[in-house]
Amino acid sequence: MEEKILITGANGQLGSVLANALIERYGSNSIIATDLKHKIKFKCYFEVLDATDYDGIQTLVRKYSITQIYHMAAILSATGEKRPHLTWDVNMETLFNVLEVSRLNNIKKVFFPSSIAVYGVDVPKTNAPQNFATTPNTVYGISKVAGELWANYYFNRYGLDVRSIRYPGVIGYQSLPGGGTTDYAVEIYHKAINQEPYECFLNKTTTLPMIYMEDAIRATIELMEAPLKNLSVRTSYNVAGLSFNPEELASSIKEILPEFQISYKPDFRQDIANSWPESIDDSKARKDWNWKPKYNLKKISADMIKNLQLHYNYKTQKS
Repeated sequence: MEEKILITGANGQLGSVLANALIERYGSNSIIATDLKHKIKFKCYFEVLDATDYDGIQTLVRKYSITQIYHMAAILSATGEKRPHLTWDVNMETLFNVLEVSRLNNIKKVFFPSSIAVYGVDVPKTNAPQNFATTPNTVYGISKVAGELWANYYFNRYGLDVRSIRYPGVIGYQSLPGGGTTDYAVEIYHKAINQEPYECFLNKTTTLPMIYMEDAIRATIELMEAPLKNLSVRTSYNVAGLSFNPEELASSIKEILPEFQISYKPDFRQDIANSWPESIDDSKARKDWNWKPKYNLKKISADMIKNLQLHYNYKTQKS
């Protein structure tokens, strides 16, 4: 049976790259990208969709005979603290809609993105365990914990195959930052390429788990394609790439762009970062579906700078 894959939040930082990866893997006719607006020209079907609209999701599921849903629509951590009620409403209502539509229409698989934001201040800072109390102090983190529990419930109660990853901070050149606490690690490269100093909103020694976009997308697809019998985690898998702090990241950039300058002015996002672990234990993912990252910090900086230089040179030539 041909797969028909629906993606919500396809304009987003992760969703946009995931959509293109799925198009390349399954073909243009198998992918239906959706979002609130048609901002990106995908080489596949695109439908304007508000994921808070239950009937809208169901209409598309039936129109295209959808077999899988990647639910990427969400409000992220830093933005969420500014608008907590909206964040809770959007993040939870969209997930409920996807889970219910999937249950009632016999969807084979659903992907739900979780986050290291599920952890709270009590979590061990080093190698945060897969199975540890999740007591977040952000609305975004609370919504992700709730989402993990609902994913587990729908699997156990209805047999709906919901799969999930707790993403660390995601670094990529393909899109602009989307309002997350770890987005400094994307913003910093744009400043460096444009020969501008960067004022970091975290202090220089704040170590956080990160993952390069290519690794994050590969992990997502590998998990979704893993045999059901191999999976032992029905909440959300820890997935690690690497850990570093802003000072270490700036040093890796200076190895390529020695004139780059950085300063530090922590804001409310520092408190969010302080509640998260410095590294996470992803041994379950490695055992269950052979997860392994490919990118270290040196490779990330080289690839980010190369691709962003091409991007900005192209924009200059077009203007």
